[in-house]
Amino acid sequence: VQLQASGGGLVQPGGSLRLSCVVRGFRVDYYAIGWFRQVPGKEREGVSCISSGDGINYYVDSEKGRFTTLRDNAEGTVYLQMNSLKPEDTAVYYCAATFSRTCSPHMTDYNSWGQGTQVTVSS
Repeated sequence: VQLQASGGGLVQPGGSLRLSCVVRGFRVDYYAIGWFRQVPGKEREGVSCISSGDGINYYVDSEKGRFTTLRDNAEGTVYLQMNSLKPEDTAVYYCAATFSRTCSPHMTDYNSWGQGTQVTVSS
């Protein structure tokens, strides 16, 4: 089971980024896939999750309406589309799979992690 996150970068406030999480070793729709983010000195926080049953959860109030989680089963990829980015969205973003197949905002419920991708929102 492998996950690989990519798509981070430097973007100005108000800009957009699309993060990708490519999964290998299992069907992307078999497990719940979550997105998390972490800034130095803080705990990793849940951003969103898509369950094996296509249920989608967003865990940060400030992201609602700005972030969208999508899954492409044919590509084996889960995306996090981030619009209207703010400086406070700056973090390292991670994707992870939970073998329970249901979503959770808690990182301890996830079994397999990809490497992080840095998102920096700054003018």
